[in-house]
This record gives sequence, structure tokens and C-alpha cells, in this order.
Amino acid sequence: MPTSRPNTRERRALLLEAVRGGSGNITELADSFGVSPSTIRRDLASLAGDGHVVRTYGGALEAGHGLERGLREKDASNAEAKDAIARTAAGLIGDGELVLLDAGTTTGRVAKHLAHRDRLTVVTNGVTVILALAEFANVDLIVLGGRLRHPNEALLGESVLQQLRHLSPDRVFLGADGLGERGLCCPTLEQAQLKHAMLHSAREAYVLADHSKLGRDPFPYWTPLDREYTLIVDADAAPDDLDSFTARVLLAR
Repeated sequence: MPTSRPNTRERRALLLEAVRGGSGNITELADSFGVSPSTIRRDLASLAGDGHVVRTYGGALEAGHGLERGLREKDASNAEAKDAIARTAAGLIGDGELVLLDAGTTTGRVAKHLAHRDRLTVVTNGVTVILALAEFANVDLIVLGGRLRHPNEALLGESVLQQLRHLSPDRVFLGADGLGERGLCCPTLEQAQLKHAMLHSAREAYVLADHSKLGRDPFPYWTPLDREYTLIVDADAAPDDLDSFTARVLLAR
């Protein structure tokens, strides 16, 4: 560790290197960097928000293959960016449309923006969306029933795919754990296959991803984005990160 005290940006870069090297205990990291445990907690929260690490009790682990964050932690990460993306997505939806919302934290935020809309049908396999709309009778909510998967609270299974075959949504909005040249990165093969079916079910397709998801592959399963779609991303996305995508890009502000 350096003898002189680094600034916040330098410290977080060094902290990430330390976590990648196997040092994840908050108390030990605080001693190493000569700062308080609360400072290390804030640093780790920032790194977790950008998707670099996964918070654990008393420390952190590098966000690598096989490590899936809980829904509450994911929802708190990059909250402002997700809100901007959700507002932009909701603004695209017209009255009388049938909309398919994927399971996820950002799609759950989209649902909150639709709660007071009239003449709207929302189809979903996500508990976040269900909870956002369950009390609003003005929205016709259709739940794709299946097996509930934790920790992302998505309804999955062959029954979901079978129900999806009977629908023709106007728009589908897909969430992402990572987004790269191969498509959408998913925790399981089952989710990857369902997202692909959703992608091709609607007239218009959208992918919702905050800047921390671009170019990341935290899991080994993929949904190919093999049709025209629009990527809705927050304004903090670096231009270089967007150059590799052939999709239409809509910046949320």
C-alpha cells in the first residue's frame, strides 16, 4: 500500500485492486489505507454501485462469474441512472398499448411510472413490476406464471414460455446484468432463453442498461440481440462504451 495518502479516486482504484487480490475485510482494508471503516464502506458501496464488486457481510468480493447480487442491493446501485432510464422508457409507451416488462429493478421502476396511466396492459414475469402495479386497477396487469427464482424474483419455466407464445406486445423492455457484443448477459441459461423469446415477441424491442452494465459479462449465459432494438442508457455512459453497439441508442437524462 502507498505510504502517502491517496485521494478518493486513487484510493478506490487501489481498493479495487486489493479486493481483486483477495483482500475484502473492511477492518483490514481500513488499517491498510489509513482511513476509517466508514470510509471504506462508502468506497465499497461506490464500487458495488458501478458493478465492480459485490458487498458481503463485513467486506466485499470481486463481481465475477457466479456472484449474483440480491435484488435490494441491485436496486440501490446507480439509482439515479435507473430512474432516468425508467422515465425515458415510460415516455415511449402510448395509451392502449400492450407492454411486456422483463423481470428486474429498472423495469420495476418503469412500472411505477405507468401506475397512473389508463387503457394500458402490462405483461410481466417480474415481482418488482407486479408489486408496483398490483394496487392500480386502471392498469390491466397480466402475470406470466411460473416458478419463482431467487434472488432476482423472476418467474421462469416452460409455462412462462407457453403463455408468451399467445401474446403479441407492442413493446418489450428487457433488463440486463451485463451487455456486450454477444448480447445480454444472464445468470442462468433458462433466463437467457426466456429473454430471447421476449426479444422476438414484440413489435418494438428495448434494452434498459445503466452505464455500469456496458461491456460487462458477470455470468456465462447470453441472449443474442439478433433483431433491431433500441438501447436506453443513462447519460454517464462513455462514448467509447457505446461505439461497439449497432443498436439505436437513446440517452436518458
